[in-house]
Amino acid sequence: MIGFNFQQFLSAFIVLFAVIDIIGSIPIILDLKQKGRPVNAPKATLIAFVLLLGFFYAGDMMLRLFQVDIASFAVAGAFVIFLMSLEMILDIEIFKNTGPIKEATLVPLVFPLLAGAGAFTTLLSLRAEYAPINIVLALILNMVWVYIVLKLTDRIERMLGKGGIYVIRKFFGIILLAISARLFTANITSLIEQFQALK
Repeated sequence: MIGFNFQQFLSAFIVLFAVIDIIGSIPIILDLKQKGRPVNAPKATLIAFVLLLGFFYAGDMMLRLFQVDIASFAVAGAFVIFLMSLEMILDIEIFKNTGPIKEATLVPLVFPLLAGAGAFTTLLSLRAEYAPINIVLALILNMVWVYIVLKLTDRIERMLGKGGIYVIRKFFGIILLAISARLFTANITSLIEQFQALK
């Protein structure tokens, strides 16, 4: 394979693994299932992969087309993650699914958990440093891992029990809150600077 570099591939895989963080999403997936919102593992994996791959090759163009910069996109994602963390911490329901589609495959699993602002921003950053083949292979391997975890969530649920899931849900709710705060503060500064420059 032209341009393949194992070190670049490994580095890209580790970075994407940390950003996508499917293990950290397990409590959310289990919570969605308990609310009667099933997750279609093959569909979620495929849609997330297509979105991430599409954004990798056409992200800049897509954002320019809609006159949206990556900072604005990240701030929007931060708000969604913030609301999800409140659901987990306070035991309230914010995302009421009143539409005809009851499954949670697209929202909130694919976006913003799997293919969110953090993953999009990371892909654009990696593209500036590594050969595309290494990033795409790292993304494919991460999606295989995502599919395996999604398929095993029921087994994980049985292993942890209801008490274990409740504790983990609270813990990861706080983690999600911290992630949303970091995403917001990291990107709101550049938005304020752009706004001031327009004056």
